[in-house]
Amino acid sequence: MSSLYDGPIIDAHHHLWDLGSGRYSWLTDGPREVVFGSTGPLIRDYLLADYLADMASIDLVKSVHIQASFFEDPVAETRWLQGIADEHGFPHGIVAYALLEEPDAEGVLEAHCAHANTRGIRQILSWHENPTWTFHERADLMQDAAWRRGFGLLQRYNLSFDMMIYSGQLGDALDLARAFPDTQIILNHTGSPADRDDEAIAAWRAGMSALAGAANVAVKISDLGAYDHNWTTESTRPFIRHTIDAFGTERCMFASDFPVAALHGGADAIYDSFKTIVADLSADEQRALFHDNAVRLYRLG
Repeated sequence: MSSLYDGPIIDAHHHLWDLGSGRYSWLTDGPREVVFGSTGPLIRDYLLADYLADMASIDLVKSVHIQASFFEDPVAETRWLQGIADEHGFPHGIVAYALLEEPDAEGVLEAHCAHANTRGIRQILSWHENPTWTFHERADLMQDAAWRRGFGLLQRYNLSFDMMIYSGQLGDALDLARAFPDTQIILNHTGSPADRDDEAIAAWRAGMSALAGAANVAVKISDLGAYDHNWTTESTRPFIRHTIDAFGTERCMFASDFPVAALHGGADAIYDSFKTIVADLSADEQRALFHDNAVRLYRLG
């Protein structure tokens, strides 16, 4: 018997930004076209009050902030977010930014960890042959020896790694996960299935199934609208259910990716769709997807 989830929700992936700080070149350098559309509507301050207003229709109890800035002092964003959390409670977890290939990577990690809510690191690795879609100039960074040395430091500091890649990079992700089995990797945005011809979807499915064989990899099911701007519940269902079938309900979690996902839908529509797609699962499985897995994977207890 199907039953829509009506319990508490942890948003495991969202962003805040204060453009007056000058830290966000991907926004402040002016509008440009990327995989999710134009950055133009995002070129405005997006602060905690804006985020909580956008999420007012759901039973939000905790959140995890994912790095949104690229600047010379990567700890500045963490310092700013920790101040917000200390005053307002949100966000409960912070996934910070670091260039793992740089010689000073360990000092940056240590500085991030001086802030109580730091839980992990994200360095966007998304490379695509389409220059409009690519976020990184190198396709092979996960294979780079210097980068891997930096990645190897994450376990020492009890940090997870948020991995944002395209589906063509899933093989490299599996190799990395096997090389560092004690480091928690959290794949962003359902593996970013941007290419939508039959061959590409088949490759995404195979890549996700293979990556699920690495027990240290979990997945955030989020912002499929970035790759399907006119998404519907039925158009996203195959991607969501394949991911859950591959990784299991214990290694998947739902997330908003606000405000980016707001370009293609409100929080109520996004979360109502999630709830519909997993309504046939047990109450415990649904709670794991919407709440409990985020508590465990991001240590939010």
